[in-house]
Amino acid sequence: MNRQGFRQFAFAVLGAICVALPAAGTEIRFNAPGSSEDLAERLKGASLSMTTAEQDATTAQDLIAAAQADYGRLIGVLYAQGHYGGVIGIRINGREAARIPPLRAPERIDTIDINVDPGPVFRFGTASIAPLAPDTALPADFARGAPAKGTLVKEATRAAISAWRSDGHAKAGVADQHIVADHARAALDAMVRLDPGPRLRFGKLDMLATGKPTRVRLERIRQIAGLPTGETYSPEQQQKAADRLRRTGAFRSVVLQEAETPNADGTLDIETRVVDAKRRRIGAGAELSSLEGVTLSGFWLHRNLMGGAERLRIDALVGGLGGESGGEDYRLGLRFDRPATFTADTGFFLMAGLEENNEPDYRERKGEIGAGLTHVFSDNLTAEAGLTYRFSEISDDLGKRELQHLLAPASAVWDRRNDSLNPESGLYLDLELTPFIGLDQGGSGARVHADLRNYVTLGDGRRLTLAGRAQLGSVAGAGLRDVPADMLFYSGGAGTVRGQRYQSLGIDLAPNVTVGGRSFMGFSGELRGMINDTVQAVAFADTGFVGQDALGTGTGEWHSGAGIGARYFTAVGPVRLDIATPLDSDAGQDFEIYIGIGQAF
Repeated sequence: MNRQGFRQFAFAVLGAICVALPAAGTEIRFNAPGSSEDLAERLKGASLSMTTAEQDATTAQDLIAAAQADYGRLIGVLYAQGHYGGVIGIRINGREAARIPPLRAPERIDTIDINVDPGPVFRFGTASIAPLAPDTALPADFARGAPAKGTLVKEATRAAISAWRSDGHAKAGVADQHIVADHARAALDAMVRLDPGPRLRFGKLDMLATGKPTRVRLERIRQIAGLPTGETYSPEQQQKAADRLRRTGAFRSVVLQEAETPNADGTLDIETRVVDAKRRRIGAGAELSSLEGVTLSGFWLHRNLMGGAERLRIDALVGGLGGESGGEDYRLGLRFDRPATFTADTGFFLMAGLEENNEPDYRERKGEIGAGLTHVFSDNLTAEAGLTYRFSEISDDLGKRELQHLLAPASAVWDRRNDSLNPESGLYLDLELTPFIGLDQGGSGARVHADLRNYVTLGDGRRLTLAGRAQLGSVAGAGLRDVPADMLFYSGGAGTVRGQRYQSLGIDLAPNVTVGGRSFMGFSGELRGMINDTVQAVAFADTGFVGQDALGTGTGEWHSGAGIGARYFTAVGPVRLDIATPLDSDAGQDFEIYIGIGQAF
């Protein structure tokens, strides 16, 4: 290496060492004269220099790279807001950042001056997209004379293409575009010509090869997806097919996309790529109540039992451990679900369960087995109906008895909550209707139960939530002795009235004779306020009524409770702690504690 080459090499090494030193104490000065407050904030938010300077151990080279990247970032903000004649100057220690060579960077950066002259707001001189599908809804601001924000051209183009696709033209796209900024007129002329392409019909569903093949059979994937082969193409139907596959839980990811080229017969094949979820899963839960004690639950789940995305779930529960109310409860349940049995949205299930409940006013052992159908009407509405045989062995204040029933349970859930574990907005409605027929012993009738919940979040920061709940129940037809004990209604405890002892309110038929009622009403309200990002304070009040007859017009009693609580938000949902007292003669003297995961309702 000659002397000149050595000097160049040494200078390059020295420059690299200098720019790697921390750039402490750099002053960032931002100036955007003539900008609105909103535009100035957008520009500051887009500046990489400002965020980089705030970081620890930032080097001079980091700041130079950030400043040079800011030209493009700030221009993008100006274009998005309709400023096409803006001028941007970024000076580092008085030198324009764009002209600083990498090997002659300053050793120390004291100041960065960012100056943005936004220039005038351009307006649309021409705003045209053609041809348009029937009933195309373009953005209202995409019109002659309106501020020519750069994002509007993209939004309008996407809306026009989406309208053609919804009309069956799956390959609609941009054929040509002419977009010119006229600085003399401060106008933007935007003319976009679309190519709708032919109207297509759904073809077959094909499987794309992945790194690891799926364990779910292709014919079952097609049945579950329910792609309407032969019908006019619809992106909504394609999305529904993908959602059906995701809903099974058998797949970790699902992608459905159109084939590149339509078929000669006017059909378009859809290609799917799926990645299996882990077939087996286990889970556990725990709740603590000062009176009811500890409840432990767990489940084992298989998500693809026979290669058709069939689901088998086994649940077990032990409750009342260490409790002062009733005794220990045991449950073991099994449920098998097969999706897409009769239609793509209709599934079949089998269920069986054994249970022993030792409650304050009764002891019941039961076994049941049944089958039924589930149906998904929409993303928000699902329903289930079935037929179940049930045997019950009951011991309560009415004596010991064995009952056999044939039940036809049906339920529907309408769920528009934004989050099931921590809802902040939306409605939730759960309706249950269970007609039953007595076999050998037991009466006939019907049980109805409704659970309505509503959530409203207030304020710009969305930190205050009002939550309300109403429950209604009724058992008609059969007498109290002829109905399984757990189909009657009690009030008190975490699910009804906090602060009152678990199932402490029933119907007193005579001294020392207490049973469940045939009607129930319960109302709860909560005020939830975020203290910070992870802690929430809650104040609540509950009230409940249990009546002797089915309509709640005869003998019956009310009781109430109130309290405060806290929620600590974790990755699995909020951990709940509630402390409540009854609103009667024991108010402020007796307290109940409830701990669990998720909001109370």
